[in-house]
Amino acid sequence: MTQEKWEQRWHPLRQEWVIIAGHRQDRPWSGETLAAEDEQLPQHVDNCYLCPGNTRVSGEVNPDFAGVHVFDNDHPCVGPLAPENLASAPGVYDNAPATGLARVICYGPEHHLRLSRLPLPRVVELLQTWQQQYAELGARDEIDHVLIFENNGDAVGVSNPHPHGQIYATNFIFKTTETEVAASEAHRQATGRGLFEDMIASEREDGRRILDEADTALSFVPYCARYAYEVFVAPKQRHASIADLSTTEIDDLAVVLRSLLARYDNLWQMSFPYVMALHNAPTDGADYSAHHFYISLHPPLRKPNLLKYLAGPELGGGNFIADTWPEAKAAELRACPTTHCPSSVDYTNESGMLSLRRARARL
Repeated sequence: MTQEKWEQRWHPLRQEWVIIAGHRQDRPWSGETLAAEDEQLPQHVDNCYLCPGNTRVSGEVNPDFAGVHVFDNDHPCVGPLAPENLASAPGVYDNAPATGLARVICYGPEHHLRLSRLPLPRVVELLQTWQQQYAELGARDEIDHVLIFENNGDAVGVSNPHPHGQIYATNFIFKTTETEVAASEAHRQATGRGLFEDMIASEREDGRRILDEADTALSFVPYCARYAYEVFVAPKQRHASIADLSTTEIDDLAVVLRSLLARYDNLWQMSFPYVMALHNAPTDGADYSAHHFYISLHPPLRKPNLLKYLAGPELGGGNFIADTWPEAKAAELRACPTTHCPSSVDYTNESGMLSLRRARARL
């Protein structure tokens, strides 16, 4: 595939240009490299504050949980007791209390089983937990946004290898979501259509960046990917939040997400680091019917031992320089197996892309 060396691609959700410079992937590199993470983790660690039966720093003792387990974060970034009487900010600055709730979601009792290796029924349970947590926390008057995410791997600074995610339920809306819901509403006003649905239509028409499709969900490397192996996982039908997804849609989303995570691990035969975020609508009571819920995954690696660093263009200029072509990275991921643990999904190879057939009866 012949491509020009430099290209700008518009990111319609983030409302910014991404500069694609794929030839830079093979530039000489004498800087820092990343060592492979040790995968030899035990099933239980006595001093792990996330393992069942262990005591956390708060003094609370974890129950002997068998599946997904949620508890309030012992080191929250926001809290219900944030001080109200703050000193006035100087000059042009401003301040406000950072109130809310922070929670931890343990994916299971097994210290060594990352999300990519969980059995499919547990992945479904996790998605159902995300639904419940979003609905519960978002219903509170003081909560304007529920951000659910996972930091996976040492490369992204995870504080504990026991597989877990986090929830920040806040009295403010995080900037990315603020930008995306505004872009989605503006697109609907201009065209009468959903922005993310139009993105899906464009990806399916092109076809080169699609990874997996189930009946109601799919995954793809976006045309405007900022990271080498960035992937969006989404229901095909527009829903403002994960709480609105049907049982069928949750099942399909779990299949597609699990398939992607297996592809990641199989790419270089390593546990693939990533940041995963759920893009749910805010919960402040405004109309967000134009918003399309999706999950984004941002792996920091561009080669097995090389990170994508945020440097001058990203931090100083505000635009990403992508060192790889999204089409090439999608082809690499499509060539990877979609399983490395027992599967309850039938896979059929059709024209180089895996077509997924649900096996819901076996969930």
